[in-house]
Amino acid sequence: MRWLTAEELDSWLSVVRLMTWLPWSIDQQLQRDSKLGMVEYQVLAMLSGSSDRTMRMSSLAEVTNASLSRLSRVVTRLERRGLVQRESDPTDGRFTNAILTEDGFQTLGEAAPGHVSLVRSLVVDVLSPEQLRRLGRDADRIMARIDTSAIS
Repeated sequence: MRWLTAEELDSWLSVVRLMTWLPWSIDQQLQRDSKLGMVEYQVLAMLSGSSDRTMRMSSLAEVTNASLSRLSRVVTRLERRGLVQRESDPTDGRFTNAILTEDGFQTLGEAAPGHVSLVRSLVVDVLSPEQLRRLGRDADRIMARIDTSAIS
């Protein structure tokens, strides 16, 4: 067993604080300003960027890092608000598609400026362009070691 050195522990605890407080801060802003949770916002954003504003639920679960059961609950909440609808995939009835409605697209458009402003103030603007690129590369290197196959 190799224990963490004092310096490694300090760095690790900084990462833990970041993983805890950054999503919480983003979620609080979205809830306050748009009545959306962070995962709900991610669902709307992923749908808005997809072809015909439509994605299979399984693909949507993958890109939002949500299990299918969690995603189903999130989409149900969004359906109740008229922001998303579900339909059988016309090309393969075994799959269900999530579709962003016009109201969902408008809600996302209203939520995006505040969300982007917060992301910019908390992350983007406090780092130089090179530091931001390095952070992205480092995050990708760590993600490459994480087994995401259990998500679905």
